[in-house]
Amino acid sequence: MRKIIAICLLASFSLVAQNKENKKPSTNNFETITIGGGCYWCVEAVYENLVGVKSVVSGFAGGKTTNPSYEEVSSGNTGHAEVVQITYDKTVTSLDEIFKVFFTVHDPTTLNRQGNDLGTQYRSVILYNNAAQKLAAQNIIETLNKAKVYDDKIVTTVEPLTHFYKAEAYHQNYYENNKNQPYCKLVIQPKIEKFEKIFKSRLKK
Repeated sequence: MRKIIAICLLASFSLVAQNKENKKPSTNNFETITIGGGCYWCVEAVYENLVGVKSVVSGFAGGKTTNPSYEEVSSGNTGHAEVVQITYDKTVTSLDEIFKVFFTVHDPTTLNRQGNDLGTQYRSVILYNNAAQKLAAQNIIETLNKAKVYDDKIVTTVEPLTHFYKAEAYHQNYYENNKNQPYCKLVIQPKIEKFEKIFKSRLKK
Protein backbone atom coordinates (compact mmCIF):
# COMPACT_ATOMS: atom_id res chain seq x y z
CA MET A 1 0.00 0.00 0.00
CA ARG A 2 2.83 2.41 0.89
CA LYS A 3 4.35 1.93 -2.56
CA ILE A 4 1.08 2.69 -4.34
CA ILE A 5 0.48 5.84 -2.28
CA ALA A 6 4.01 7.12 -2.82
CA ILE A 7 3.90 6.55 -6.57
CA CYS A 8 0.48 8.18 -6.78
CA LEU A 9 1.95 11.27 -5.13
CA LEU A 10 4.92 11.26 -7.48
CA ALA A 11 2.62 10.84 -10.45
CA SER A 12 0.79 14.03 -9.51
CA PHE A 13 3.89 16.22 -9.82
CA SER A 14 5.39 17.95 -12.85
CA LEU A 15 2.98 16.70 -15.51
CA VAL A 16 3.75 19.39 -18.07
CA ALA A 17 0.75 18.55 -20.20
CA GLN A 18 -1.78 19.56 -17.59
CA ASN A 19 -0.89 23.24 -17.87
CA LYS A 20 -0.36 23.46 -21.60
CA GLU A 21 -2.79 24.37 -24.30
CA ASN A 22 -3.46 21.96 -27.12
CA LYS A 23 -0.92 22.63 -29.80
CA LYS A 24 -0.36 21.19 -33.21
CA PRO A 25 2.69 18.94 -32.81
CA SER A 26 5.82 19.68 -34.79
CA THR A 27 8.82 17.47 -35.47
CA ASN A 28 10.84 19.39 -32.88
CA ASN A 29 8.37 18.45 -30.16
CA PHE A 30 9.06 14.72 -30.39
CA GLU A 31 11.66 12.84 -28.36
CA THR A 32 12.54 9.16 -28.03
CA ILE A 33 13.52 7.15 -24.96
CA THR A 34 14.25 3.41 -24.70
CA ILE A 35 13.35 1.41 -21.59
CA GLY A 36 13.13 -2.20 -20.47
CA GLY A 37 11.00 -3.49 -17.60
CA GLY A 38 10.48 -7.18 -18.20
CA CYS A 39 8.56 -8.59 -21.15
CA TYR A 40 8.21 -5.90 -23.79
CA TRP A 41 4.65 -6.97 -24.55
CA CYS A 42 3.67 -5.66 -21.11
CA VAL A 43 5.53 -2.37 -21.31
CA GLU A 44 4.34 -1.69 -24.86
CA ALA A 45 0.68 -2.27 -23.94
CA VAL A 46 0.84 0.26 -21.12
CA TYR A 47 2.53 3.10 -23.00
CA GLU A 48 0.26 2.75 -26.01
CA ASN A 49 -2.47 4.12 -23.73
CA LEU A 50 -0.55 7.14 -22.37
CA VAL A 51 -1.60 10.49 -23.78
CA GLY A 52 1.18 12.18 -25.74
CA VAL A 53 2.84 8.94 -26.84
CA LYS A 54 3.11 8.82 -30.62
CA SER A 55 4.54 5.31 -31.02
CA VAL A 56 5.87 2.36 -29.04
CA VAL A 57 8.14 -0.16 -30.76
CA SER A 58 9.23 -3.43 -29.17
CA GLY A 59 12.81 -4.49 -29.69
CA PHE A 60 16.20 -5.32 -28.20
CA ALA A 61 19.09 -3.25 -26.90
CA GLY A 62 22.04 -3.32 -24.53
CA GLY A 63 23.77 -6.43 -25.87
CA LYS A 64 26.60 -7.49 -28.14
CA THR A 65 24.87 -9.46 -30.92
CA THR A 66 24.11 -7.60 -34.14
CA ASN A 67 20.49 -7.76 -35.34
CA PRO A 68 19.44 -10.49 -32.89
CA SER A 69 16.32 -12.60 -33.24
CA TYR A 70 13.80 -13.14 -30.45
CA GLU A 71 15.03 -16.72 -30.05
CA GLU A 72 18.64 -15.54 -29.67
CA VAL A 73 17.75 -12.92 -27.08
CA SER A 74 15.56 -15.42 -25.20
CA SER A 75 18.59 -17.69 -24.79
CA GLY A 76 20.15 -15.04 -22.56
CA ASN A 77 23.43 -15.24 -24.46
CA THR A 78 23.25 -12.01 -26.48
CA GLY A 79 23.33 -9.59 -23.55
CA HIS A 80 20.30 -7.74 -24.95
CA ALA A 81 17.25 -6.77 -22.94
CA GLU A 82 13.69 -6.75 -24.20
CA VAL A 83 12.92 -3.03 -24.49
CA VAL A 84 10.46 -0.60 -25.99
CA GLN A 85 11.38 2.58 -27.82
CA ILE A 86 8.87 5.30 -27.01
CA THR A 87 8.39 8.40 -29.14
CA TYR A 88 6.38 11.08 -27.37
CA ASP A 89 5.24 14.67 -27.80
CA LYS A 90 6.99 16.85 -25.22
CA THR A 91 4.15 19.40 -25.32
CA VAL A 92 1.65 16.76 -24.14
CA THR A 93 3.66 14.52 -21.81
CA SER A 94 7.18 14.58 -20.41
CA LEU A 95 10.16 12.37 -19.76
CA ASP A 96 9.34 12.74 -16.07
CA GLU A 97 5.90 11.22 -16.65
CA ILE A 98 7.33 8.47 -18.87
CA PHE A 99 9.62 7.47 -16.00
CA LYS A 100 6.86 7.66 -13.37
CA VAL A 101 4.75 5.24 -15.40
CA PHE A 102 7.80 3.01 -15.82
CA PHE A 103 8.45 2.77 -12.09
CA THR A 104 4.76 2.16 -11.41
CA VAL A 105 4.04 -0.77 -13.73
CA HIS A 106 7.07 -2.95 -13.05
CA ASP A 107 9.19 -3.92 -10.06
CA PRO A 108 12.59 -2.19 -10.40
CA THR A 109 14.03 -4.01 -7.38
CA THR A 110 14.17 -7.55 -8.79
CA LEU A 111 17.41 -8.28 -10.61
CA ASN A 112 16.96 -9.83 -14.06
CA ARG A 113 13.39 -10.81 -13.29
CA GLN A 114 9.76 -9.70 -13.55
CA GLY A 115 7.36 -12.21 -12.06
CA ASN A 116 7.95 -15.56 -13.72
CA ASP A 117 9.98 -14.00 -16.54
CA LEU A 118 13.56 -14.75 -15.54
CA GLY A 119 16.83 -13.86 -17.28
CA THR A 120 19.05 -10.91 -18.15
CA GLN A 121 16.77 -10.18 -21.11
CA TYR A 122 14.10 -9.14 -18.58
CA ARG A 123 16.30 -6.74 -16.62
CA SER A 124 15.17 -3.26 -15.64
CA VAL A 125 17.04 -0.71 -17.74
CA ILE A 126 16.86 2.85 -19.04
CA LEU A 127 18.88 3.54 -22.19
CA TYR A 128 19.43 7.26 -22.71
CA ASN A 129 20.10 9.24 -25.88
CA ASN A 130 21.65 12.31 -24.27
CA ALA A 131 22.93 13.82 -21.02
CA ALA A 132 19.55 15.29 -20.09
CA GLN A 133 17.86 11.88 -20.27
CA LYS A 134 20.66 10.31 -18.24
CA LEU A 135 20.35 12.94 -15.51
CA ALA A 136 16.54 12.66 -15.40
CA ALA A 137 16.78 8.88 -15.00
CA GLN A 138 19.39 9.13 -12.25
CA ASN A 139 17.35 11.78 -10.43
CA ILE A 140 14.10 9.81 -10.30
CA ILE A 141 15.92 6.67 -9.13
CA GLU A 142 17.61 8.68 -6.38
CA THR A 143 14.27 10.26 -5.40
CA LEU A 144 12.48 6.92 -5.18
CA ASN A 145 15.30 5.34 -3.18
CA LYS A 146 15.41 8.24 -0.72
CA ALA A 147 11.63 8.11 -0.31
CA LYS A 148 11.88 4.35 0.35
CA VAL A 149 9.01 3.75 -2.05
CA TYR A 150 10.17 0.13 -2.35
CA ASP A 151 11.29 -2.20 0.41
CA ASP A 152 14.47 -2.97 -1.54
CA LYS A 153 16.89 -0.78 -3.45
CA ILE A 154 16.22 -0.10 -7.13
CA VAL A 155 18.44 -2.16 -9.44
CA THR A 156 17.47 -0.39 -12.69
CA THR A 157 20.58 0.37 -14.71
CA VAL A 158 21.07 3.62 -16.65
CA GLU A 159 23.05 3.03 -19.83
CA PRO A 160 23.78 4.83 -23.11
CA LEU A 161 21.79 3.55 -26.08
CA THR A 162 24.22 2.25 -28.69
CA HIS A 163 21.78 0.46 -30.96
CA PHE A 164 18.10 -0.47 -30.97
CA TYR A 165 16.95 -3.52 -32.95
CA LYS A 166 13.26 -3.75 -33.77
CA ALA A 167 11.70 -7.09 -32.85
CA GLU A 168 9.88 -9.29 -35.34
CA ALA A 169 6.51 -8.07 -36.64
CA TYR A 170 4.44 -10.49 -34.55
CA HIS A 171 5.81 -8.90 -31.36
CA GLN A 172 4.50 -5.44 -32.26
CA ASN A 173 1.13 -4.48 -30.72
CA TYR A 174 1.13 -7.94 -29.19
CA TYR A 175 -1.50 -7.33 -26.54
CA GLU A 176 -3.93 -5.66 -28.95
CA ASN A 177 -3.61 -8.60 -31.33
CA ASN A 178 -3.70 -11.38 -28.72
CA LYS A 179 -5.98 -10.27 -25.88
CA ASN A 180 -7.41 -13.76 -25.36
CA GLN A 181 -4.01 -15.40 -24.84
CA PRO A 182 -3.46 -16.57 -21.22
CA TYR A 183 -0.31 -14.45 -20.80
CA CYS A 184 -2.18 -11.35 -21.92
CA LYS A 185 -5.03 -12.00 -19.49
CA LEU A 186 -2.96 -13.05 -16.50
CA VAL A 187 0.14 -10.85 -16.79
CA ILE A 188 -0.41 -7.90 -19.12
CA GLN A 189 -4.00 -6.99 -18.23
CA PRO A 190 -3.28 -6.44 -14.50
CA LYS A 191 -0.44 -4.06 -15.39
CA ILE A 192 -2.73 -2.09 -17.68
CA GLU A 193 -5.41 -1.92 -15.00
CA LYS A 194 -2.90 -0.66 -12.43
CA PHE A 195 -1.68 1.99 -14.87
CA GLU A 196 -5.23 3.08 -15.70
CA LYS A 197 -6.11 3.42 -12.02
CA ILE A 198 -3.12 5.56 -11.07
CA PHE A 199 -2.86 7.60 -14.27
CA LYS A 200 -6.56 7.75 -15.09
CA SER A 201 -6.41 11.43 -16.08
CA ARG A 202 -3.58 10.72 -18.52
CA LEU A 203 -5.21 8.08 -20.71
CA LYS A 204 -5.78 8.43 -24.43
CA LYS A 205 -9.43 8.88 -25.28
